[in-house]
Amino acid sequence: MNNNVKFDKTVLPYLGRTAKLAGYYFMDTFHENGIDLSKEQWIVLKKLHDQDGQTQNNLAFITNRSKTSLTRLINTMEKKNLVFRELFNKDKRINHIHLSDLGKKTFLSSLPVLKKLIDELQDNISPNDLTITIQVLNKIQNNISKLHNNHNK
Repeated sequence: MNNNVKFDKTVLPYLGRTAKLAGYYFMDTFHENGIDLSKEQWIVLKKLHDQDGQTQNNLAFITNRSKTSLTRLINTMEKKNLVFRELFNKDKRINHIHLSDLGKKTFLSSLPVLKKLIDELQDNISPNDLTITIQVLNKIQNNISKLHNNHNK
């Protein structure tokens, strides 16, 4: 059996490095533009902007976070007055999360900065290369989902 895997010839290290670098660049760009949001906070604002009043459980699922880490994230965002919780009338254990006026304003003001950031990251990448990259990443995500689901059976 050949155990000589050339990791630098696989996608794994490139995925990790790219995600980490993109995260740092996101944070630096937002900071430079006076936007006090982490990437995770921005994602929650985006999901709530798309559909306000989602349950914490649903937000945890669609943002691929544990319930505990989402609760911590929502707590931080609530302290920053970006979101607020509303108890569900029929079941007091269920919280619906809503964008505050400041959360809406912050999200909308971040969009031009994010658009510029995306344009910079995708500079010199042809539309065809971008399409292929997205397709390949989706295939990798699907493979991971299948493997994860099979592993948890």
